[in-house]
Amino acid sequence: MKPRVILFHKPFGVLSQFTDEGSGYPTLADYIDVPKVYAAGRLDRDSEGLLVLTDDGKLQARIASPKFKKSKVYWVQVERIPDDAALEALRRGVVLKDGKTRPAKVRRMEAPSPLFPRDPPVRFRKSVPDCWLELTITEGKNRQVRRMTAHVGHPTLRLIRAQVGDWHLGGLRPGEWREA
Repeated sequence: MKPRVILFHKPFGVLSQFTDEGSGYPTLADYIDVPKVYAAGRLDRDSEGLLVLTDDGKLQARIASPKFKKSKVYWVQVERIPDDAALEALRRGVVLKDGKTRPAKVRRMEAPSPLFPRDPPVRFRKSVPDCWLELTITEGKNRQVRRMTAHVGHPTLRLIRAQVGDWHLGGLRPGEWREA
């Protein structure tokens, strides 16, 4: 039987699980009424974008486990404009408290289109420019992208996962899902 795969555009503020365990935050259950599917990997509550869900445990492990090196593409709005040295550090891998990251692919990019409004909006400061990066990693340490950009001096303001392996956000709006 073919595994069921659901692509979900997780909005900001939503937990990547079906129960809130008393937190009061919205969960996947508020958006997806499909029995026996589970998130393959996680996105923090303050991150947005593509979350892949499946009913196949082996597929779930292949997507989520770093040992399978499934690429994940993020659109990252960072504080200030990273210079070439900062981007090169990300490309080589940076040393975080839990070890060195694998080398990342990174490039500056224009703001994603369409860029859906976020509630609450990202703070805007006239005196501090920001920049969008496309960052591709093949692992998924806790809050890794945020820690990597902070490590090179450019804190993350907004984080959107655009792709997991061959699956893309496509035209999904925040809160929408479709079968893959």
